[in-house]
Amino acid sequence: MSSKQYEHILTSRPEPAVTLITLNRPKALNALCSPLFLELNDALKQADEDSSVGAIVLTGSDKAFAAGADIKEMKDKEFSDVYKNNFLENWATMTTIRKPIIAAVSGYALGGGCELALMCDIILASPTAKFGQPEINLGVIPGGGGSQRLTHAIGKSRAMEIILTGRIFTAEEAEKWGMVSRIVGEGEGVVVKDAVAMAKEIASKGQIAVQACKEVVNAAYELSLNEGLRFERRIFHGMFATKDQKEGMAAFAEKRKPNFTHS
Repeated sequence: MSSKQYEHILTSRPEPAVTLITLNRPKALNALCSPLFLELNDALKQADEDSSVGAIVLTGSDKAFAAGADIKEMKDKEFSDVYKNNFLENWATMTTIRKPIIAAVSGYALGGGCELALMCDIILASPTAKFGQPEINLGVIPGGGGSQRLTHAIGKSRAMEIILTGRIFTAEEAEKWGMVSRIVGEGEGVVVKDAVAMAKEIASKGQIAVQACKEVVNAAYELSLNEGLRFERRIFHGMFATKDQKEGMAAFAEKRKPNFTHS
């Protein structure tokens, strides 16, 4: 991966096959501005195109994953500007990344921060994590996918409550509702450590199968059950054209660890 320097994010390789991207606007509690998203999309694209990377971790600070969108950037915008320039459209670019993205969330993940976590494939939460879509308090609605992805994640009634009241909800609630994969142990940096360990485990698998798994799970949100089952079966059949399928099944039969070549 390139050692390119960014202004609003940091990138590192805590494991040889894992890219860690850290939001880095501490004075603004990692508020999401347009320049930050341009950098984030670039770093994600680089990681996606790097054949040595198997999984990605996205995090903020212990105090805030991302406290929301940058209100100072938005407050003076006019309808003609946001409509003509399709404001926030590039937020969804990260959903086109083929490699798994794990959100490691501590502290506030509100508004755009909650939407950012929801765009990731897996969410691990610190006990301190707090989620919410408080846009109603600003006279607007979620604009980065919150009304759609939150409803998919926790159901209509809960999503309505959260979005219409602006109530902040806890990591425990998010886990109980199925939005968060799990809550990690307490302590500074624990959620990032656990996310990197999970990313390392995922990266040890065959990359073709990992990317195919992500594709078929995401398809469940777009297709009917019968269409989804048919799509899954076709992708499953396609795995038999890969060297990793041959190696994985041979290793199982021979009771040894597979040596995947991602081909």
